[in-house]
Amino acid sequence: MRRSEERILTTHVGSLPREPVLSDLLIRDELGEAVDRAELARRGESAVRHVVERQTASGVDVVNDGEQPRVGFQTYVAQRMKGFGGESKRPRPRDYVDFPAFAKWAAARSPRRSKVSNAPQAVAEVAYDDLRAAEEECRMFRAALSGLATQPVETFMTAASPGIIATTMLNAHYDSYEAYVFALAREMRKEYELIADNFILQIDAPDLAMERTVLFHDKTVPEFLEIAEMHVAALNEALVNIPRDRVRLHCCWGNYEGPHVHDVPLADVMPVLTGAKVGGLSIEFANPRHQHEYAALKQAKLPADFILLPGVIDTSTNYVEHPEVVANRICEAVDAVGDRTRVIASSDCGFGTFAGSEMVSEDVVWAKLKACRDGADIATKRLWGR
Repeated sequence: MRRSEERILTTHVGSLPREPVLSDLLIRDELGEAVDRAELARRGESAVRHVVERQTASGVDVVNDGEQPRVGFQTYVAQRMKGFGGESKRPRPRDYVDFPAFAKWAAARSPRRSKVSNAPQAVAEVAYDDLRAAEEECRMFRAALSGLATQPVETFMTAASPGIIATTMLNAHYDSYEAYVFALAREMRKEYELIADNFILQIDAPDLAMERTVLFHDKTVPEFLEIAEMHVAALNEALVNIPRDRVRLHCCWGNYEGPHVHDVPLADVMPVLTGAKVGGLSIEFANPRHQHEYAALKQAKLPADFILLPGVIDTSTNYVEHPEVVANRICEAVDAVGDRTRVIASSDCGFGTFAGSEMVSEDVVWAKLKACRDGADIATKRLWGR
């Protein structure tokens, strides 16, 4: 991974809004309806080209394909791997239980979206025998990049962690939950290595924080952290052949506009996160529930071989952050890390984590990413004196 050697670089977490026709095709395909596969492929390729161009136009340094060909940031796995079927009965997040009026309001906002709480479950041995969909996604991204007049500083592509797959697509086959997680890790290793051969690999692992309030809401914090450590051990096994500096890890508390009153503190999960065999950590710091977490980061002392990708723009509201606010957040992150070169400004989470559930308008997304770039330029002047 490139560092911010001469100026503060910018990136984002991965998913970007999909145009309505593509979203509809992806959702219908996931539901098993007959769709025009040639049209789906054309729409996907066009969407990748569009978001790559818009990222660079917005001043993003480290770009990706926006996860445009995927129905969801982790549920896409069920379409690429064997062993899934039926329907998971995923528990409702604590926020949805404790705030029923909010839950009703949230459901009304996204009346038609991809499967989240009812994704397929593991009903047989999981097997990733066919990498053609992943290879095609890499091809589309490379093709979009080749059409740019100026190449970005760096590129990345996301992949779901074994833990978030296991906690979303529940186990109905393996003798134990741990056996399921490690089986997923062994199979996902194939996709991880494919991506890392082409781009920086970003592992999406909200399971390391968010799942404290969902699948493991009945666990104590120490019990949850023990499970999270097992998730990281499985992930590390999957990353064994990939250099640490080719991987960044995204962890969050759930990308939705809600109370978040039960979120596990960053101070509790930091030792788990730094145990991952990665070179960068992407963490939420922009939303109202986690803006204070820099204090925990500063106290924990980010290991010297880690880069921090702090969220300096929120992904669940249509407010466009003022560049001065962004600059303040970047400088606070630099102060917590103690090294300006090890900070890359990012977003809190993805802007299009599931098809049909986007919370921020596409035109606002580009304005937010531009505000991130402008704020990074202001922070650069403060930190480098130019």
